[in-house]
Amino acid sequence: MAQLRVTDFFAQNKKGPAGGSLSAKRRKVQADGAPEPLEAGRPEKKEQQQEKEETGLGLLEPPRTPLGSSCPQPSQPSSSRKRRRPEPEAELTPVSAQGRRRLGAKGTARKTLVMPAEEKGEAEVVSKEKLAELSGRLAKIRALAQKVTLPASSSEADGDIKSRLKRARLLESKISKRKEAEKEKVRNLPQLQLGKSNPEPTAETSAKAPAFQRFHNLAQDVPPGLTLPYKYKVLAEMFRSMDTIVGMLFNRSETVTFAKVKQGIQDMMRRQFEERNLGQIKAVYPASYIMRQEKNIPTFGTPGQKRGDYQLTIEPVLEAGEKLSALHLMQRRKIFGRNLVNIVKGHHKAFLASLNPPMVVPEDKLTRWHPRFNVDDVPDIVPAEVPQPPQVDKITTAQEVLAKARSLMTPKMEKALANLALRTAETSPSVPESPRPPPPAPAGTPSSLKGVSQSLLERVRAKEVQKLQALMVRNPQQERRLDMLSRLPEMARVLRNVFVAEKKQALPLEVACQQMMASYRSLMTFGETEKHLRLLSELLPGWVSVVPIRQETYIKLDKSVDLNVVTERLAARAKEEERL
Repeated sequence: MAQLRVTDFFAQNKKGPAGGSLSAKRRKVQADGAPEPLEAGRPEKKEQQQEKEETGLGLLEPPRTPLGSSCPQPSQPSSSRKRRRPEPEAELTPVSAQGRRRLGAKGTARKTLVMPAEEKGEAEVVSKEKLAELSGRLAKIRALAQKVTLPASSSEADGDIKSRLKRARLLESKISKRKEAEKEKVRNLPQLQLGKSNPEPTAETSAKAPAFQRFHNLAQDVPPGLTLPYKYKVLAEMFRSMDTIVGMLFNRSETVTFAKVKQGIQDMMRRQFEERNLGQIKAVYPASYIMRQEKNIPTFGTPGQKRGDYQLTIEPVLEAGEKLSALHLMQRRKIFGRNLVNIVKGHHKAFLASLNPPMVVPEDKLTRWHPRFNVDDVPDIVPAEVPQPPQVDKITTAQEVLAKARSLMTPKMEKALANLALRTAETSPSVPESPRPPPPAPAGTPSSLKGVSQSLLERVRAKEVQKLQALMVRNPQQERRLDMLSRLPEMARVLRNVFVAEKKQALPLEVACQQMMASYRSLMTFGETEKHLRLLSELLPGWVSVVPIRQETYIKLDKSVDLNVVTERLAARAKEEERL
């Protein structure tokens, strides 16, 4: 065997790390069994070539780009991964001398990968298909963008506007019909006569008030008394706001106009304030303000007003040189509230007179309204007249035109007009008068009480009237005492149980109050519990007694007394005080 040269060893060593052993990295044998062609310019002996052909080491590996010495060796794929499909064979072509000179200074030749013609055709087909698919997608996106950006056609927009306009007109006609039906219902309702005829219902009072206004009196958390209707309370708040604004403007010597007061009240209360509300304030408290129409008052750029127009001015009624101080504001507010209560008392008096049998309660002793008197149904206050600007001669109707032009007419023309008026009066049909509603029939005896003697019914009604009358004139202190008396029977039972559980004849008052607070069904404070126990000792001194000893107060109870006797005596005492 011929001796190897150093250059041959160097070339094989350079190729070894990149390719590895041929037996380990062989993937596929050529179909025709042709030996691997030698690269041009590779120094290799004929003996080595013959050995390779004999041993079959000249078979080709799958074509791939050769790796440099610096690149890491590719690892063999693991058995768990999927095997790659065998790549198609590639032909290795020898490198010419000219190409070898182009490779570089090292003088090494590289293999070139030549793809078969069939695979090249398939690749071109695939690339064309992808290009066609991408162009189709791009065309779709452009069409969608054009649809979004382009405005709707004029015919479609006109049709949409016409349909909306038609729908709006239909809704407007429905609303007007519903309003007319509601007004007709309000006109047909019978009007209640309470002492004097009510004014004509306005748009504010004709509509049904919301529930929080109709049942405002029932939702009060204060004890029952002479409460005002909701609309009267709103009017009182308007008077308070108006007095505050008028006082500020008047104290700095500024002319108070209705426009300034209106804007200030609306900002404070978040409610509309009109001349009708000003007339109601004047009707409740006539001596509160002096109102008049004045001209040439600075408007300071108020929209809708000119300096030459008439404006309603307001001035508080005070003594000469006085200012509207906080004391005056409090006094005026009390007077206004008292006047409102007097108005409600007048309606309440008319209601008591309409009962069967009628009731008469002195107004100065009245502490609460009748249980069946609906406070929130009291009619609105009739507004007083507010000064109006003087009327200027302006022709607004045809009759005024004729009256103005009579001086220019001839006597014949006047006679012809008079004859025409007489003819039209004769031919016009007479309007029939609307029948008046029949007066309400007096309330008679209900059918469920038929057969009961009239004297018995009268006695029952008299007792009921007496009880209600006592209820309406009862003072608040007496009402609180009756509430305490109604709780005493149950508290007496709880107190006896406390003494039985403690097994003592006397207990400190503080300990007894704590036990009572823990055992009573409703929540009570320490002071209220002590008041009840002291009242119990006052009414039944032989059963319960409160004894102060040195710096401590004790309560003592007699367990031998029957509890039923105690509860009966307390109930009888409560009934006696109710009759007073």
